[in-house]
Amino acid sequence: MSLISLDETITISLSVTDRHVSAEWYSSMLGFETVYHADEAGWSELQTNTGGVTIGLGEHTKPAPGNCVPVFGIADLDAARQKLELAKVKFDGETDVVEGMVKTATFYDPDGNALMLAEDLTGGS
Repeated sequence: MSLISLDETITISLSVTDRHVSAEWYSSMLGFETVYHADEAGWSELQTNTGGVTIGLGEHTKPAPGNCVPVFGIADLDAARQKLELAKVKFDGETDVVEGMVKTATFYDPDGNALMLAEDLTGGS
């Protein structure tokens, strides 16, 4: 049995310079549909052709290509983080909260690969 229980969703987070341009590229090249643009958060999401898998586009002035971070959905991020920290899992700073949208926390596997947990705060899913 696993230490924490993840949702049946995953978001692949990519660093881009212009979310709107990138969203259009993913739409026209791969057929992904834009779910939303959260301009105040510098974030966009696209639905892939695979159920439960979305692409998240994080806007950065100097994106880090190749720095892909899998983002796993979770119902209670605080409880999961506490369990992982007790198991000596390393986190990257504090939990980030965008009120009414999402709560996220980045952590690392034993080789230093970044992973993220995300709790949906919209009340939608």
